[in-house]
Amino acid sequence: MTPLRVALVGGPMYDPMYALLDPREAEVVVHADHPTLNRRVAELLGNGERLDLISTHAKYAPSQARWLRPLDDLVDPALLAELAPRAVALCRFGGALLCVPRNVDVRVLWVREDLCPTPPDTWQDLLASGASFAFPGRESGLFGTFFELVVGSGGRLFDADGRPTLDTPEAEQAIATLCALASHAPRELVDWHYDQVDAALLDGRVAMAAAWPGGYGAIRRSPHYPNLAPHPYPAGPRGRFTYAGAHAWAIPTTCADPERALSLLHRLAGAEAARRELANGGVPAHAATFATAPPIDDKDARRLALTRAAIDTQMITYPPHATFPALEDAGWHAIRDALIGSCSPAAAVRRIQTVAEEVLGS
Repeated sequence: MTPLRVALVGGPMYDPMYALLDPREAEVVVHADHPTLNRRVAELLGNGERLDLISTHAKYAPSQARWLRPLDDLVDPALLAELAPRAVALCRFGGALLCVPRNVDVRVLWVREDLCPTPPDTWQDLLASGASFAFPGRESGLFGTFFELVVGSGGRLFDADGRPTLDTPEAEQAIATLCALASHAPRELVDWHYDQVDAALLDGRVAMAAAWPGGYGAIRRSPHYPNLAPHPYPAGPRGRFTYAGAHAWAIPTTCADPERALSLLHRLAGAEAARRELANGGVPAHAATFATAPPIDDKDARRLALTRAAIDTQMITYPPHATFPALEDAGWHAIRDALIGSCSPAAAVRRIQTVAEEVLGS
């Protein structure tokens, strides 16, 4: 039997689940960080090449919609009923279920309390402390942190009709805040992705960092675990927000064996996969599995409580746009230019607004 061709997001937060894949049934043709995964999937599907199952994300699926099979009439309703309704809702675009959620991503603050005995409660506290805070200096993690700061200050990236509203005082201040935070962190922050942020925290190169749930496995195994503690994500003047979403599974239109691909999707979105996700520290979309998660110690109990609170009250998500990846790509490049001093925060937001109007057709 010909193996299914699958494309997977890679990294310590994601890879443990893939032990469920039998190499006789699944050939991994892409295994990469999400930006690289998106580019390779677009190249392959754009050329009409066969992919049977892909990792995607609720915010990226709209840009892939022309290549994805709607799943409403394919996925077992019993499975969808077991998944967090909000995560399932994030996976819809244009009235169709384009993907099935794997997990829910929100961030909490992890602090090396031996380096920072008084953790900050707000972004202003963090700035005033001068303590080193790690955040991704590139790609979706950087644009997402910018999003959190804008919303926390009462601003918006889009209006009620989905039109971009990025050239605002709140957006300019958000970039200025990121520049100030970067000035207290290692110079190489501007090149960091998620895994490098986690490594800087665990190596003691920074006092604190925002971490996704899937990063908890490395935190728990670290020799510095006794000095690491979870805390609420910093709040802005208008509240505490964490940019969130759902990694998910989708079946492309080039799939050669929809029946077997659907069977594999059910397995990867089911209870056993969710237990593996949970064991690595992630928040599976399989609601019952996460609801019954036993903490391993008091620190983990606090982490789980903070994560559940973030899911309940702090999640912010981008409105679905088919051209969102182009906006995100232009956005993080402009913000990074401000971080390295190549442009001002004001110039960066003007660039982002201009590109947003072009790619979103405003």
